[in-house]
Amino acid sequence: MATLRFEALKTASSRPPVKFEESDRKSNLFGCNVFNDVSMKNFLTEDAYNGVKDAILHGKRIDRKLADYIAMGMKEWAIAKGVTHYTHWFQPLTGSTAEKHDAFFETTPEGTSMEKFGGGQLVQQEPDASSFPNGGIRNTFEARGYTAWDPTSPAFIYGTTLCIPTVFISYTGEALDYKTPLLRALSAIDEAATDVCRYFDKNVKKVTATLGWEQEYFLIDTALASSRPDIMITGRTLLGHTSAKGQQLDDHYFGSIPSRVLMYMRELEEECMLLGIPVKTRHNEVAPNQFELAPIFEETNLAVDHNSLLMDVMQKVGERHDFKVLFHEKPFKGVNGSGKHNNWSMATDTGVNLLSPGKTPMSNLQFLTFFVNTIKAVNIYEELMRAAIATASNDHRLGANEAPPAIISIFIGEQLTKVLAELEGVSSGKLSPKEKTDLKLNVVGKIPYVLLDNTDRNRTSPFAFTGNKFEFRAVGSSANCANSMTTLNAIVAKQLRDFKKEVDELIANDMRKDDAIFNVLREYIKQSKNILFEGDGYSEAWENEAEKRGLSNHKTTPEALKARISQKSFDLFSELNIMNHVEVEARYEIELEEYTKKIQIESRVLGDIARNHVIPTAIRYQNTLIENVKGLKEIFGAEYETIGKEQIVLIRKISYHIEGMNTKVGEMIEARKKANVLESAADMAQMYCDKVKPFLDSIREHSDKLELLVDDEIWTLTKYRELLFTK
Repeated sequence: MATLRFEALKTASSRPPVKFEESDRKSNLFGCNVFNDVSMKNFLTEDAYNGVKDAILHGKRIDRKLADYIAMGMKEWAIAKGVTHYTHWFQPLTGSTAEKHDAFFETTPEGTSMEKFGGGQLVQQEPDASSFPNGGIRNTFEARGYTAWDPTSPAFIYGTTLCIPTVFISYTGEALDYKTPLLRALSAIDEAATDVCRYFDKNVKKVTATLGWEQEYFLIDTALASSRPDIMITGRTLLGHTSAKGQQLDDHYFGSIPSRVLMYMRELEEECMLLGIPVKTRHNEVAPNQFELAPIFEETNLAVDHNSLLMDVMQKVGERHDFKVLFHEKPFKGVNGSGKHNNWSMATDTGVNLLSPGKTPMSNLQFLTFFVNTIKAVNIYEELMRAAIATASNDHRLGANEAPPAIISIFIGEQLTKVLAELEGVSSGKLSPKEKTDLKLNVVGKIPYVLLDNTDRNRTSPFAFTGNKFEFRAVGSSANCANSMTTLNAIVAKQLRDFKKEVDELIANDMRKDDAIFNVLREYIKQSKNILFEGDGYSEAWENEAEKRGLSNHKTTPEALKARISQKSFDLFSELNIMNHVEVEARYEIELEEYTKKIQIESRVLGDIARNHVIPTAIRYQNTLIENVKGLKEIFGAEYETIGKEQIVLIRKISYHIEGMNTKVGEMIEARKKANVLESAADMAQMYCDKVKPFLDSIREHSDKLELLVDDEIWTLTKYRELLFTK
């Protein structure tokens, strides 16, 4: 194994020099492999094209006859580009994407062949649903499930396969994927936000929730990663002493991108352009070998699809450049982990960003309406927001002085805090002409000027307003964005519904529209003060203050996920027709099981490495020291105890850590056995959290000490200094 480590190092250090080649302009490549508007106009009949557009813009159903024409055009477009297979591409609750490829090729009764792809194959397929996580919705012997075409997300070509984005539902209609609840949540916020927008502009017919994600990741040389069983199986290092140099000099962040990494990024960007993923930004992140890319904002459903696709593309491009891409939230101890900031806003079909102030008091009142309602929604459902980002891997990151804390709060900046304070001071009831003029001109009218100087960001805030959007910074890098976006859009949709009811009631009681809006917003500001926080989210003082305010602080996934099955959660998703009781409970069960299995896998891998790699290596080196001491005794006699003093001390230290590690591994296995017999998913997850997971740290501590004591030449595991500083 030591030989494998050094062979890996030799391979990593002998990579061929990078050669840069000029490529086509990215604007010329963009969307070439997407069945987008241009492609549809070229390959569909007018009726078929209009049918797809009506489905996208107005949610109209596509009848089977029209689907046949659409499928025919899609097939001809794909075959013209060398495609041989098609697949329904979906996002089951595994956290990754799924696909089953079928060839266009079919035989005829006459013994000839043809390429066939009809409306039935486009619109619906029946993959086995029993082998995907279902949370008890389906029994193993009830295997049938359906994938159904989502025309709002365009089909695309990857390799030689036509990929058709779809939803995934059970035989009885429950959602078994991330996309279905997201689409329902987006429909709910469209309806609720459009109704509120009409207070300000009667021409608004549709509101689209937008998303711009920021994807952080690590790149590790493939040969080096392959020499680490923990990286290959769990996506992170379960062992490893920190490197003498890490990120403490702050020299990697926004630094010059290494040539080999830049070559990887360039090919990745070209693949993204072909697939219509509008990536724009790339840079070094804080930790060594950590990087980030970010796209232009898109409609949320499409943005989620693009991020899921991107993560798959990143791995495949990485293989071609001998890189292993790590999306784990905390792959290395002692340096920053990775997040996926979700930048969220809402836009109207009239071209207005609802979270961006305008140039008139009326447009700013609209901005304040959506701004304050979002704050109120998060204040009410902060526990559900925390549950939406809860995973075993994200628990390592939240509150670790590198990412937002587990306490959900909102940062809006000093200037907007003052604006809300002034609005709160507005008298209730009908405003006098002077009060209304002062309010609109002196408070609301000045918001754009306020925001010009309100550019500071609170990096410790999990949910921050950053000028024209809210940034949900606590989402984990490996997560599917749909989970957090379904929750965020749902809670804001619910809040906007409630807001409209309250305003309409005041208007019905002869209060002017502006007065009614101001009065409701004023009460919301008072009710939502607890969620607003401008200070250091990492400090102990904030934890104490948050507890006084009644904010939750769920530091572990089993604890955080309980909000999933609260009555508040059931009522929210049921009222908006996003998920029924069964679907909500199923997700709770699935997320608990995923948590348990990840800790279980990590503990099994750690036990294997400890007993089959670390302990044998330590014993081998200890035997070398013992032979050395024996030799000293033969040569020097009684003086050997003085001459070999340091060797003897080292032997004792190694013995201590070997014994400690072996004992802890045995105790961890026994704890795992006790947890595995529990029938309740919640009880098992809690047992793994409380009784198994702590052993991961205590065993690691012994191993990391041994790494510093044992001869580097025989240490089998590639070290941090080798993993993190590969060029």
